[in-house]
Amino acid sequence: MTADTTSASGFLPRAGFQQLIDLLAEGGRTVIGPTVADGAIVYGEVRSVADLPRGVGSEQAPGRFRLVDHADERYFAYAVGPTSWKRFVFPPTLTLAESHRDEHGHVSFGPARKEIPSLAFLGVRACEIAAMGIEDRVFLGGPYTDEDYRRRRAQALVIAVQCAEPGGTCFCTSMGTGPGIRGGHDISLVELDDGFIVTAGSEAGAAIVGRLALEETTADQVMAGADQLAAARERIGDPVVTAGLHDRLLAKLDSPHWAEIAERCLACTNCTAACPTCFCTSVSQRSDLDGHAATTERQWDFCFTKGFSAVALGGNFRPRVQDRYRQWLTHKFATWIDQFGTSGCVGCGRCITWCPVGIDVREELDRIAPPPEVIAGDGHAAEARAPRTSVFRVESVRRETHDTVTLALSTEATPDWEQSRGEFVMVSVPAVGSIPISISRRLPTGMELTVRGVGPASTILTGLEHGAEVGLSAPLGHGWPVPAAEDHDIVIVGGGMGFPPLRPVVDEILSHRGRFGDVHIYHGARTPGDLLYKEELAAWAAQGDLDVGVTVDRADATWLGRVGVVTQLFDQARWDGSKAIAFVCGPERMIQATVGTLGSHGITQDRIFISMERHMECGVGLCGHCQVGPFFVCKDGPVFSLAQLGDVFGREGI
Repeated sequence: MTADTTSASGFLPRAGFQQLIDLLAEGGRTVIGPTVADGAIVYGEVRSVADLPRGVGSEQAPGRFRLVDHADERYFAYAVGPTSWKRFVFPPTLTLAESHRDEHGHVSFGPARKEIPSLAFLGVRACEIAAMGIEDRVFLGGPYTDEDYRRRRAQALVIAVQCAEPGGTCFCTSMGTGPGIRGGHDISLVELDDGFIVTAGSEAGAAIVGRLALEETTADQVMAGADQLAAARERIGDPVVTAGLHDRLLAKLDSPHWAEIAERCLACTNCTAACPTCFCTSVSQRSDLDGHAATTERQWDFCFTKGFSAVALGGNFRPRVQDRYRQWLTHKFATWIDQFGTSGCVGCGRCITWCPVGIDVREELDRIAPPPEVIAGDGHAAEARAPRTSVFRVESVRRETHDTVTLALSTEATPDWEQSRGEFVMVSVPAVGSIPISISRRLPTGMELTVRGVGPASTILTGLEHGAEVGLSAPLGHGWPVPAAEDHDIVIVGGGMGFPPLRPVVDEILSHRGRFGDVHIYHGARTPGDLLYKEELAAWAAQGDLDVGVTVDRADATWLGRVGVVTQLFDQARWDGSKAIAFVCGPERMIQATVGTLGSHGITQDRIFISMERHMECGVGLCGHCQVGPFFVCKDGPVFSLAQLGDVFGREGI
């Protein structure tokens, strides 16, 4: 998947949706999508729009599912049903190997000969994409690769649909898997009443999207998609506190509540059969009557069955239902993390809906391993929650350079943070995705973000106008330790787009100038046209109590200032760094050069703080993109001291 392919996008009127199905089916590919069968919405072959559940929705609650009629013509206005895409890439029954015995008694063994179907999955939700990612780690991410799974996954196109109708048992928000689509798809769809916003997510998807008769997407359509996604997120809420759940759950292995659950649990395996990530299997043999030919078959198996934990020498190490339920729940939410690095749950809610007795894992987790209460300042109990997305409105747009703007954003709700010093927010653009942007200034009712257009999402942000709306999380990560720098000299070094995260530091210093010693501010850019905040830099320099230096790598005819890399502004400086604290942000190579120069001025590693600009997708340490050594930049940073990073800083490939 490449980000550039998302530039292939547009609006597909509802009347043209059959064209997409036809293009997906070209070359003998089978389209699998939602169909109505046996009173539920299940995944099956789709040849035309007539096969889709038009105007059909679902109502779900613990132990309850029923179809309902909608007044609209939408095809995907339902919550996920009992089947998942797992069965098409990890079939319930699979012939693994064949063996033969000839008339002379010689035997031979070999892999089963089978063709891998070419499929297109139509209508995949964000939680289901996440489930595929979890299965990928299980079958492809370890020392053993399941070759059949690999080939099936490689042959399947994924056409995602933004969730607009979550069910009453959904909790993807708590698991960090939805409802917004973040990647892992070939094409994404945002369904509106009159059609679909269509966006490619891969080269294969772009080849199909490019052949559709698309119209230009309007701002109203984009905002309608954003509104229904925000409404879906609000409906789901955040019912499971996942912070510390791994340790909380494993500390309760002897809880008496396991026996209480077993009084209700039927051990029927519905939860594991409906789960999109459970992967337990057993192997059996089939043979002809004379024993000359045999096959080895793999079938889904379930940890709830009594024979699952039977041992060859006799006995059963999980004889009681409470043992088997405990194994399932602790594996899904705790030991799966130890084995594969993520939870085994995506919050789709299938295990709740399809439990005959209505056992709700959300409630059971809270009863068995309740989150610790943290006493807030007002004396009330507060819980750690995953970041939620709120809608912010563009109040003004100020162009900084040809490709960079500063957006002033506000929200109707009072921002729930006191200060921002280099934290970031995840900015969500419907049908494009979420990207991390550092806060460049706190405002009474919101914030400023300085954005450079380098990819699809950021380019869309730079084109926003007054009144446009985007989704923002609360400030994430750890910022600059400005209070700890009081009574110290300050050195601020920003290279290129690394300067916006440092701007709140300057704001706070200027607000309390008497609390700090000498202040040195250095900003470097590639060219004069790439310099940020030119008027503010000039105003700071004019104050007289700030040392402000500006340089560019390459000058033009208009530039009369310094030319060279940013470290040249202070490598010959006469100030003493023995009492200074430094804040540095920019490209990692620039940071490496800067910290070396700062060290030569007597600033020790525990007094040098850097902000690492890594690829952050989830913002909460779940996706792994921003990992550096033992740290997740989005969760543990983005601001670190050099002493905290230790020898992982600057090491190639870390």
